[in-house]
Amino acid sequence: MHTLKMYPFDSNSIPMKTLKMSDKERHRLELMRRIQRKEITLIKAAELMEISYRQAKRIWKSFGEEGDKSLIHGLRGKPGGRSRPKAFKQKVLARYKERYRDFGPTLACEHLAREGMSLDPETLRRWLMIQRMWVRKRKQKNHQ
Repeated sequence: MHTLKMYPFDSNSIPMKTLKMSDKERHRLELMRRIQRKEITLIKAAELMEISYRQAKRIWKSFGEEGDKSLIHGLRGKPGGRSRPKAFKQKVLARYKERYRDFGPTLACEHLAREGMSLDPETLRRWLMIQRMWVRKRKQKNHQ
């Protein structure tokens, strides 16, 4: 991930915005700017981006309307579609602290499911590790 400083209009009148872009998005930005300067054609840019001419036209159109930010994926910075609500996460972690502190994530999930809070043990394990409420214990190898 790279950071790009963007000047929407004149750098003196509007404060600068910072955008995080992947290498692919930066490459597209460079190509769009080369098209603006008439260094290359849209057809050549489509070939360099390894996309169809039609897709390149769509990208070029949105770049003209929205600028640099149009090249950034629309879901960047947003929670995933399968994520649990924050209230549920807080409720589960509070219940774990209250009653199941000595349990591992798998056993805790079985008991939480009986209380109507079912979730995958790996999800609970990840949440607990982030909160530093559970540390992974590795088995020691026997030396011979």
